[in-house]
Amino acid sequence: QTCTSALYFVSSESRGQVTVTQPAALRADLGGSVTINCRTSQKVLYHKPYHYLAWYQQKNGKIPKVLIMVSSLRASGTPSRFTGSGSNSDFTLTISGALAEDSAVYYCKSEHHINNHYMFTQ
Repeated sequence: QTCTSALYFVSSESRGQVTVTQPAALRADLGGSVTINCRTSQKVLYHKPYHYLAWYQQKNGKIPKVLIMVSSLRASGTPSRFTGSGSNSDFTLTISGALAEDSAVYYCKSEHHINNHYMFTQ
C-alpha cells in the first residue's frame, strides 16, 4: 500500500508576555509543499541579518531536533527542502517535496527583548 500524504502537527503556547500561535495540524501530499505558520504576539529579537526564530522537528516523542537555527539559516544536516522565512512577528517553515519521513511535530521557538529583559518561548 502506498502512502500518499503525511500529517504535520504543530503547537501553540503562551510563555509570560509572549504568545506563540501555530495551526493545530496540517496535511500535505507526498512530493507536495506544506507551509507551517508561526505568529508571535511580540516582535522577535532581531540582530542583522537574523530574526531569532528557530524551528524544531520532533518525531515519535523523541528529543526535538533543530531544523532552522535563526530566520532562514538551516542547522547542519537539515535538508534543503526545509526553508525558513519571515520577519517581525510572522514566520513560516516551508517543506518542499515533502517525504513520508517528514511527518512529525514542528515547533517554533522565538527570542524577545522586552522591558530590558531577554526571554524566549520553549
